[in-house]
Amino acid sequence: MQSRNRIQHEDSSGNRLHNRTWSHGNDSEEEIASENTLLNENSEQRQKHSTPIECSACPVTTFAEEKMRRKLRFFFMNPIEKWQAKRRFPYKFVVQVIKIILVTVQLCLFAHNNYMHVNYTWDNRITFSHLFLMGWESTQEVHSLILFIYISREHKLNLILQVPAYPPASGPLAIYKRSDFYDAIDYALHGYYNVNDAIGAYSYIAEDNSVGPVTLCLYEYKEGIIFGFNESYVFDSEIVETCMNITLETFNTFNSSHNLLQDRNINVNFSALVRAHLKFALKTVNLKAAGPMTPPDCYRFNIKVIFDNRDFDGQMLLSLDAEARKLQCKGDTHYITDNRIESALRTLLNLLVILICTISLVLCSRAIYRAQLLKFETINFFKKTYGTILSFEGRLEFLNLWYIMIIINDLLIIIGTVIKEQIERKHSETDHWNICSIFLGTGNLLVWFGVLRYLGFFKTYNVVILTLKKAIPKVARFLICAVLIYAGFTFCGWLVLGPYNLKFRSLATTSECLFALINGDDMFATFSITFSKSAVLWWYSRIYLYSFISLYIYVVLSLFISVIMDAYDTIKIYYREGFPKNDLQTFIAPCTDEASSGIFRDDSERSNLTELLERFCCCRKRPFYGSFSESDSSKSEQECNGAICV
Repeated sequence: MQSRNRIQHEDSSGNRLHNRTWSHGNDSEEEIASENTLLNENSEQRQKHSTPIECSACPVTTFAEEKMRRKLRFFFMNPIEKWQAKRRFPYKFVVQVIKIILVTVQLCLFAHNNYMHVNYTWDNRITFSHLFLMGWESTQEVHSLILFIYISREHKLNLILQVPAYPPASGPLAIYKRSDFYDAIDYALHGYYNVNDAIGAYSYIAEDNSVGPVTLCLYEYKEGIIFGFNESYVFDSEIVETCMNITLETFNTFNSSHNLLQDRNINVNFSALVRAHLKFALKTVNLKAAGPMTPPDCYRFNIKVIFDNRDFDGQMLLSLDAEARKLQCKGDTHYITDNRIESALRTLLNLLVILICTISLVLCSRAIYRAQLLKFETINFFKKTYGTILSFEGRLEFLNLWYIMIIINDLLIIIGTVIKEQIERKHSETDHWNICSIFLGTGNLLVWFGVLRYLGFFKTYNVVILTLKKAIPKVARFLICAVLIYAGFTFCGWLVLGPYNLKFRSLATTSECLFALINGDDMFATFSITFSKSAVLWWYSRIYLYSFISLYIYVVLSLFISVIMDAYDTIKIYYREGFPKNDLQTFIAPCTDEASSGIFRDDSERSNLTELLERFCCCRKRPFYGSFSESDSSKSEQECNGAICV
């Protein structure tokens, strides 16, 4: 207790510490008073920059605890506080700002080109439908689904119009007579051989623009004979493919596809005919895409007229498939503007995006790696100092999900940019517009989500993030129950109402219809288009729809909103009374030093030698001036576990 009470020992033969120097002899009262005044000034100045820690017996762990607290406190600071604490430049923040600008500009340019590409191919598909589909009318293109785009097994972009939009203005385009089948083939052949009459600048695929052959393929069951009068049949499910080329000379000779097939001993068995394809190709150039620095685009359209008889219901559906593929234009014969500037600028933008995303990826990966190192260091510190294990909640504090999200969007944008560069350079044999759009669009979505991390540094904007974080576990448990009920209604509606309601024809459309009903969309039409001669089924459909709408709109949605509001109210209470803390946050809490106090900067500027000396001289925080004898010195060494208190 002598060191705690600061008792000054007076011994004429002992040593005295005067102004951090050793001397022999007694001190005068004036010297002692001046030294005590200097001591008080140093103590007050040090207390301004650190939290005072009482140290009876001068434990060595006092310095380690303070250092670990400040280290963790600095780790969980935001970029602004880190700049104030150690003048550490916020590299990751600046990189994210630059990245969001570059990727947004890149997305806007690609979206414009993608729209022009898809819109151009769609307009050409409409044109081909008028030229090659018998019975095609303008009403069908207006009231049709806007576009079905999918990537086939050959990874080619396909544009198909198959399903009428809701509500349908007319029935599907179909043929019902055998003569109509041959007439539809003849109509397509006449349109192909006279493509020069079209307003569009279409050419044949041969280098000399000569008319190429048309391929007709028939897909039939190996055996399919129906005897309806006595309810019998002969059937073999194996499908046999029969293909033939039809040249212009051959068609002009017979002037009819029916006569041509008979000449080649091909008899179409409509009882066994599954489908038929008429395939040919055309080339064209898109001049609309040309701009001050953009050359025209060259395209090849692989066209397929489809006769679909898979249902064998007397209605053979007629549709058209147009596969659009970009070609490398062979020269700027009439295009004077040099396109090298535009190509160089796009390539430069792509390279900048890849570079900035790579830097962001490296910085965030390094931050996650360092966080894990600090986590293991903290775990070992808790185990050695307190004999406890850091809780799971405390360990999760070192896992920054924002960095993981940034890494994911960096990877998506890099992959999308590489695909985009291949598309623009036309090094890819097939178009990957949709794949590139998915990568760039999803990556840009996550980039803008990442802005919320920096808004979370402000108390006002952080409420939304904390509310979502608090509500996610409860919302997930709530949605599990809601999804189970939703699945039951979906399967039931698909089974019962599917044959009688257009919106319930498939499991996917049933789910989409029910989700739209939850939002109050198109309710009356759903009720009105349900058609059935059965009164029982009609009443059942009403009970089904009323119960689903009432349950989800008035009960499920209300409970869902109340769950989120409960989380919001909890966050408001936390702001007023304080947030709950885990063991890691409780450990850091005593470190109340301001980021701009300078103590964090002092810690970083200390040399390794000074740090080593302070580990052995743990009581340097509270120095005192006095004399001690050899017995006092040995006693102090025992109390400090071998550390010398100066």
